[in-house]
Formats: sequence, structure tokens, C-alpha cells
Amino acid sequence: MKDVGAAGDRLAHQLLVQELNRRYPEDDVRSEEGLEHVSGNGRLWIIDPLDGTREFRERGRSDWAVHVALAVGGVAVVGAVALPALDLVLSTGAPPALVPLEEGVPPRVVVSRSRPPDVAHDVTAALGGVMVPMGSAGAKIAAVILGAAEVYVHAGGQYEWDSGAPVAVAEASGLHASRLSGEPLRYGSVDAWLPDLMVCRREYAEAVLAVTTAQFPPYR
Repeated sequence: MKDVGAAGDRLAHQLLVQELNRRYPEDDVRSEEGLEHVSGNGRLWIIDPLDGTREFRERGRSDWAVHVALAVGGVAVVGAVALPALDLVLSTGAPPALVPLEEGVPPRVVVSRSRPPDVAHDVTAALGGVMVPMGSAGAKIAAVILGAAEVYVHAGGQYEWDSGAPVAVAEASGLHASRLSGEPLRYGSVDAWLPDLMVCRREYAEAVLAVTTAQFPPYR
């Protein structure tokens, strides 16, 4: 089954890079599968051909995704997140409208299936919420966008392709997205490593940041 995941990654990478190079030959592309550079003109396509390879390999799972984002001047301004198992694409072109919060329902905090960070436990406790384990970062952020969860907190380290596209869609839909310190998320750095992030309903942003900034204070 590992070959299935590797083949999915490789074929999606080849297709996306080929199309981006054809349509936007002057732009650079950064992919999980290679071609890592930083755009000299401030335009950088950031793609994850298969976010959630482990979930993709497991029959019946839908929490995997394909990410395509465009960062301009360090900001993810355009993004599309495909959830093929759900036959769904979320994009900044038509940002999904947020569903109303249900009164009296504990906030759901989506976390890694295998290694939820300590700060996620602390946020869940502070909100009186419940944890919901889920696969790919794209699927987790999509869950917040679609109203299946209210908060996503991550501190285990990711790369720019893990979050660029879903963050662009989340912000276009009106959600809060930032580093755990509250600082803005920046894309297109020479090092593609992005240590932490949070995406949540704005109604919970202040309460979540009260927990996360205590542990991850802003850089001075």
C-alpha cells in the first residue's frame, strides 16, 4: 500500500507542476515533492500534491487533500483545497460561508491522530471543548471552514505546503489564522519549515491566543 501513496504523490506533483509551469511560466513553484525555490518576483506557488498520504492509503478514509496556493510577498492570497474523497473543492475564488455556531455545544478542537501537542490539550481544557482526531492538515482546516470543528492548533512542526492553501481559504472565509504567538503566517521563506499555527472561529480567537501566547510568546 505504500506504493499507492508514493504513486499518488508523484503523479499529482507532476500534473500540478506541469500545469503551473504552462500557465504561469514566470512564477516559481515549491512542492513537497521537490522544486524548492523562492520566487524572485514575489510570486510563489506552494503545492502539496497529497496531504495525508497515510490516510490516502487507508480504504474508506476521506481526511486527505490536495493543496495549491499562491503566495505573493509572503502572504498566501490564493488557495484551493481539494478533498477528492468527498468530491469537494474549497477555494478563495468562492470562499465557503461559515455556518452559525450552535449554542451550548462544546467547541471541537481538531488534532493529529497520532501526536496531539500539549498546547492542544491546554486549549481544549480552557475552552471546555472536545478533541477530534483527524488526518491531514488540509482536512483539519477544512473541518473548521465547513463547521465540523471550531479550532485547529498545531505545534509539532509543518512545512509551508501543509498549510498555505487551507490557510488562504480559511482567511477568505473569515476565520482567524496565525502563528501560536499571534503573529501572521508568512510563506515563501528560504526555509519552508513552519513550526506552528492555529486556525479557528473568530469567536474563539481571543481565548485560544490567551493559552497559546503564554507558551509561544511573540518574538521580540
